[in-house]
Amino acid sequence: MTDVLRRGRASLAFSFFAQGVTFALLVTRIPALQDRYGVSDALLPVFLAAVPVLAGAGSVATEQLVKRVRPSRLLRWSQPVVLLSLLGAGAGGRMAELGVALAAFGLAVGALDASMNMLGVSLQRAYGRSIVLGFHAAYSLGGIVGASLAWAGAHWHLALWVSYLPVVAVLLPAVLVGSRWYVDERAAAVPEEAEETGGNENGAGTGTESGTVVFKLLLPLCLVMTFAYIGDSTVSNWSAKYLQDTLGGSEQLATVPYNVYMVTTLLGRTVGDFGVRRFGAVAVVRLGALVAALGFAVV
Repeated sequence: MTDVLRRGRASLAFSFFAQGVTFALLVTRIPALQDRYGVSDALLPVFLAAVPVLAGAGSVATEQLVKRVRPSRLLRWSQPVVLLSLLGAGAGGRMAELGVALAAFGLAVGALDASMNMLGVSLQRAYGRSIVLGFHAAYSLGGIVGASLAWAGAHWHLALWVSYLPVVAVLLPAVLVGSRWYVDERAAAVPEEAEETGGNENGAGTGTESGTVVFKLLLPLCLVMTFAYIGDSTVSNWSAKYLQDTLGGSEQLATVPYNVYMVTTLLGRTVGDFGVRRFGAVAVVRLGALVAALGFAVV
């Protein structure tokens, strides 16, 4: 069982890494995509907003799909769609083709993110200690690699599809092979645990009252996550555009801010699991929220 968990952890970490590379290659070349398809500045926010909206729809759909299909299977087939959508965005010639590629990218990313994190939580439960942030560190490492490849593509004035094709050609078969070792949570594990720990002997803590209490407890965390996501998406989607158009930076320099951002997230995520084990998740969330708030204030 230990070998199974180790292989599952390694394969899932590679999936996070591959997604980090893919996403970085897309967002750091937004100005190049805009130029290729002739997307106006007024229309660009529509394209950029559509991706997270569709990703949210994909995540909600995944929540229902996992009742019938294992998360590992959803991840196995959604990640190739993400990779091929990236290639489609770089290889198309008409704005409608870009729209289709980004729509497929958004929906597939939603399914991928949801299923990937489900598998991460399952592995964390099996390990009995915090390991999820390590997966996100692998994503950050992938983001560094992807942004660096984007810099190289811009530096050598490569067409987008030329930059994307070798990456997709390497990652696509690799993630399919790695998907053989994904580890799903055993179906009976969670219900048994919930039965042992849920409610009291009089049935308190169930039904509508319990749901209200849980929502109130989760609301502050949800607010923190919302503002953090706004900051994250701002850096991801607009840093390259802002640096190139507003500050007059070159096309290759426009890829650097996201790379720097990924370096800092890699540092935080690398030590995050150790912080959770040593000080607890609440302390780590509080510190992270404080650092994020300071970042907002500085910007």
